[in-house]
Order: sequence, then C-alpha cells, then structure tokens
Amino acid sequence: MAESSGPSAPASAGLALPLVFDAPRRGMPPRHLADLDAPGRRAAVEELGLPKFRADQIARHYYGRLEADPTTMTDLPAADRSKVAEALFPPLLTRVREVMCDNGATRKTLWKAGDATLLESVLMRYPDRATLCISSQAGCGMACPFCATGQAGLQRNLSTAEIVDQVRAAAAELRDGEVPGGPGRLSNIVFMGMGEPLANFARVVKAVRRITSPSPDGFGISQRAVTVSTVGLAPAIRKLADEDMSVRLAVSLHTPDDELRDTLVPVNNRWPVAEVLDAARYYADKSGRRVSIEYALIRDVNDQPWRADMLGKKLHKVLGSRVHVNLIPLNPTPGSKWDASPKPVEREFVRRVQAQGVPCTVRDTRGQEIAAACGQLAAEG
Repeated sequence: MAESSGPSAPASAGLALPLVFDAPRRGMPPRHLADLDAPGRRAAVEELGLPKFRADQIARHYYGRLEADPTTMTDLPAADRSKVAEALFPPLLTRVREVMCDNGATRKTLWKAGDATLLESVLMRYPDRATLCISSQAGCGMACPFCATGQAGLQRNLSTAEIVDQVRAAAAELRDGEVPGGPGRLSNIVFMGMGEPLANFARVVKAVRRITSPSPDGFGISQRAVTVSTVGLAPAIRKLADEDMSVRLAVSLHTPDDELRDTLVPVNNRWPVAEVLDAARYYADKSGRRVSIEYALIRDVNDQPWRADMLGKKLHKVLGSRVHVNLIPLNPTPGSKWDASPKPVEREFVRRVQAQGVPCTVRDTRGQEIAAACGQLAAEG
C-alpha cells in the first residue's frame, strides 16, 4: 500500500510517544473465536455445555471454509447454533464501502467495527499472487506528518479477531470468484494498513499465528508470505525476533539521517536510526530473513543524492546482503504540501543506493485513484 500525505505541519521533536507496546483494551469487541487458541476454544465450547470436539469442528468452518455465521454450520445441532453464535461470533466488521480500480483487481474496503470505529484493508490481485494489506489499529499514534493515518491520530488497537477477520473476508472473496480473474487463493499478507503493528504487539503476533497455522488453528498461509511493518520501535523489533517466526520485517525508515527523521518519523526521537538498524540486524540474524527498508520518496525533502549515498552506505555496513530498499513514490492527498519526487530523481536515487551494493527497487503503487493509501478512505468518511 502506498504511503500518503496529510495536510498538517511536521510533528514537533518533543511529541509524547507511547511508553508501552499495547494500549489499554478499552473499546475492544466481545470475545470471538479468532481471539482464542486451541485450548481457549475447547474451554469456550465446554462453557456452552458442548463436547470438546465441537471446538475444532467450529474452527474448521471459520478457518477452513471461511464461514463466520454459525447458522450455516449444518453439522452443528440446530439447537446449539444460536448459542455458538452468541458466545463465539459477535459481529466484528461490516462493509461500509468498497472502491475498485485496475479493472477490479485492486479493491479497498472501508470497514465499520461494532463500536463504529472505521478501518481499512486493500486487496491487490496480480497474475502470480494475491496480496492483502491489513490494518492492526484504527488510526495511528506515530504522527508521521506525510501519512493520512498518522495525522488522524490513534483511536484504538484492533482485537486479534478484527485483524484476522480482514483476512477471512478477503480469502472468501477470492475463493468465490468475486475478484476478476476467477476463483483464487489469498497468498500474501502485509501488515501495512492503518496503524503501527508493533504498538499492538501481542494481538498482532497472535493474529500472525492464526493466519499462518494450518486449519483448524488458522488459514495456513506461509509465514514467509507475511510482512510486518514498523516505523522503528526498536525494542519491539527485538521482541518480534525472539518470537522465532519467519515473517518478513519491513522498517519504514524514510531517511538515513536523524535530523530529518526526527521530523518525518517522530518516534526517531526515542529510537534513532542506528538503534533501529541494529534491531533490524538482530531480526535478520534471528529469522534468517532479509529486511525490507521502506522509503517514501518526497520531493525536495528526502530525495537528495547525498541521502541516497548515506542510505546505501549505512545499510550495507549494518545489514550487508540481508536488506532490500523498497522505494515508494509518495501518494499525496488533495491539498497536501507533500509531493512525489520526479521520475529522474527517483531513478538517480535508485542508482546511487544500488551503487553501494544494496538492492533497491520502486514499489508498484496501485490504487492511487481510489485513495488506497492508508487512512485516506476513512478520512473521507
């Protein structure tokens, strides 16, 4: 999903930032099946007076058949379906609006949670894969001035089930042939929608495990096909590495120097570039995965040739061959002072990073005409 701009001025260097990885549970929806691991599911069905085997049976409907309505689970006794629905399937997300481009292959969904919170997901179908960009928070507290979500502020964390159900809904759309190209399978998940995933750490990790475990515990998508992004919460990057997963880490760096990054990514005031890259190296060492460095190229702000040289040198020194730069042409919002760099500047930036021995490519920015950058559709209401 492309980065986006917001109309506000840059955040101040003294911005107060969260002291913990997980915000309070206020506003969270009631317990849902997708919030529970296998022992939790068994305990929940026993609370309903049902035999333990019903737990996996119900989970296979949700994760294997992508069903979230117990009234369609015909292998459950009719008398039990309403009990299961009330206890394990509270309403989570309702489609408010869906907008499309690329002949329907890119579609952005605006969801409303039970408390009227708005969040977004974007499904992008390519010839060889189908990628879903999902939200982990409603809004974002990181306050990056060029990002529409960051300028909207943080409303709340999403529950594990609210994160997971975005995946179930998209997987069902593809399976049922609702996306042009015929029936298909969801192959890639990117935690790069609304929110800072590592600021909702525990629920995001649980969601990753639901997404990647085989049925009846999850959807069975490969961990290697899941990307978790962060603006650089260094302790949380290390904590994620210690989870011993093989998901890809994407670090939204946006500039290699602390002076500018303090303004573009205010969390840099707490964890500067050197500390973020050191944590990224720890993640690469632990996971064996190459780290992706996300860099939104902004005209006359962070696109100077010397910054490209500095970026390449720092990344090569710290991460060696275990890094790749993903250059993002900025997707500005109407009226914003931020704009994308011209193509010649973009090409020169790529050339200079590559000259330092670091792979660098330009991201395919789908969906600009449907406000597919994080937060833009929700901001429109």
